[in-house]
Amino acid sequence: MRALGLIGGTSWHSTIEYYRYINQYVNSHFGDNTNPPLLVYTLNQSLIHQYQIESNWDGIAELILKAGWSLEKAGAEMLMFCANTPHKVYDQVKQKIDIPILHIADATSKAIISKEVSKVCFLGTKYTMLDQFVTERIAKNLIEVYVPKAKDTIEELHRIIQEELTYGEIIPQSKAYVISVVQSMVKAGAKAVVLGCTEFPLMIEEQDLKIPIFNTTEIHAKAGADFILNK
Repeated sequence: MRALGLIGGTSWHSTIEYYRYINQYVNSHFGDNTNPPLLVYTLNQSLIHQYQIESNWDGIAELILKAGWSLEKAGAEMLMFCANTPHKVYDQVKQKIDIPILHIADATSKAIISKEVSKVCFLGTKYTMLDQFVTERIAKNLIEVYVPKAKDTIEELHRIIQEELTYGEIIPQSKAYVISVVQSMVKAGAKAVVLGCTEFPLMIEEQDLKIPIFNTTEIHAKAGADFILNK
């Protein structure tokens, strides 16, 4: 098995899900309790949020780069950012890291293509919905990606992530709101939803919607497990 480095902490709740999924996939592969060689570096989410508010993405890139160097030095053969939003600085970090970094949009695109879906809606932080560093990478695979257009919708989804889900809080009214946003985008033509924030799968489950759900946490983790197993 190959060693995989996880850069997590954004938030630690979803990082736990990455750890759980990867271990479960490897256990299932071997049919026993074989555990994978994982190295985890936890970022300070409070500082990350401060830098986001300040639009200090260079500072975020530096934090992630230091984490990557630490994991590389510890023996990681590939890295993963355990969230969608940190991929805004993917290119900056990649230039200064000697090992590959598995992009969440690449893994998600493969999953969407495998289900023969051509139109999806994407929900995430306001950074991923507005700045297109994830959605554009998905769209390059001939997948049409819808994101909310209304500013208040984008801000409310972002608030739910930042003020509730990153603290592990699942509030029924907020869940109903997210589902209503998805339903409105289905009416606009979306055939599936990409949960493009790794906290949303903590709230939205398969039985909540009548369309396919692409859980970026699980998809990315599965791709990481495939790397570990040389699949």
